[in-house]
Amino acid sequence: MTANDQEFQDKPEEPVVVRDRRKVDPETGELRAQEAETDLAQEVAADAAGEGLAGPSGVATSGAEQDAAADVERQLAERTADLQRLQAEYANYRKRVDRDREAVIASTKASLVGELLPLIDDIERAESHGDLTGAFKAVADKLLATLQQAGLEAFGQEGEPFDPSVHEAVQHSTSPDVQGPTVSAVLRRGYRMGDRVVRAAMVAVTDSESVTPEPPADVAGDGDVTEQVSTPSGEQEQS
Repeated sequence: MTANDQEFQDKPEEPVVVRDRRKVDPETGELRAQEAETDLAQEVAADAAGEGLAGPSGVATSGAEQDAAADVERQLAERTADLQRLQAEYANYRKRVDRDREAVIASTKASLVGELLPLIDDIERAESHGDLTGAFKAVADKLLATLQQAGLEAFGQEGEPFDPSVHEAVQHSTSPDVQGPTVSAVLRRGYRMGDRVVRAAMVAVTDSESVTPEPPADVAGDGDVTEQVSTPSGEQEQS
């Protein structure tokens, strides 16, 4: 083993440093702002040098250097503003796409659940008649649990105020016992998913009836009307 080999073995290994010099971010697919600004500054400086900003001796005057620097800064500011505007537009575009996708998903789920509501009505009728037993009950419970996990919620109860946005009134009556339009009977339950009403509740509505006050009557005895007659002396006589 030679002295050079011994020196090479004794020399510690330098750590390997890997620098990512890619101008495009592999995760977002966007141009890195620092790389774009550096390239722009280099291009503008090269153009300025090629246009003869330097004097005959190759040394630029101070005024020309200041003008070139100001022009570079101006163009750099413009390109930076353009890049920031593009990034903001792209961010807004992604938000709009995500919002539209969520709306389509919610609409599709509501449409599918709407097709299953008649089946849910049959299950409720079978349960009210005592026919929901055995394996049929187990399947029905799993179906209802799955729909509830998906966000399906039933509404419509007797005694709650009538709301035309979620209630469908098919019967109407009046009563002095209520203060305003009130649900007196639920003929078919309604369902919603989040803020979207899948089906309005079919209800009977009872409204308050106005009580007409009886007019006062001046009646005395057996129905004879008391008449007061004024005499010339100012005294009143009853007839």
